Amino acid sequence: MAQALRHAQASAKAGEVPVGAVVTRGGEIICAAHNSPRALHDPTAHAEMMAIREAARILGQERLEDCELWVTLEPCAMCAGAIVHARFAKLYYGASDPKGGAVEHGARVFDQPTCLHKPEIYAGIGEEPAAEMLRNFFRERR
Repeated sequence: MAQALRHAQASAKAGEVPVGAVVTRGGEIICAAHNSPRALHDPTAHAEMMAIREAARILGQERLEDCELWVTLEPCAMCAGAIVHARFAKLYYGASDPKGGAVEHGARVFDQPTCLHKPEIYAGIGEEPAAEMLRNFFRERR
């Protein structure tokens, strides 16, 4: 999660919402990414989506069944859907997102009967630094 937090900081410095994501396999980092929708003019360029795309490219496969995703913020519905389709073994996330999250809030994507795959979920990993980074980011913009 420390690496994901570093990428979230890079995201904030670039003027993006501070969210970072890391894909690991067997304890090794495959790739890391941060939010980039503004820089890329792409509403799907969330940290999770960027990391999933890069991991699939590096590993040469669309199924990431033996991988884990570490992200600093509870994934939204779009990212949760991508996590399902990638078949991640585990999802670790830091701060909860009552407004936009879709794991423990909102759509609760993994709890739907139509969900094809549910990763093991570990919430609250690095929660305080992730939440503080988000609070500071939005406080500075108000």
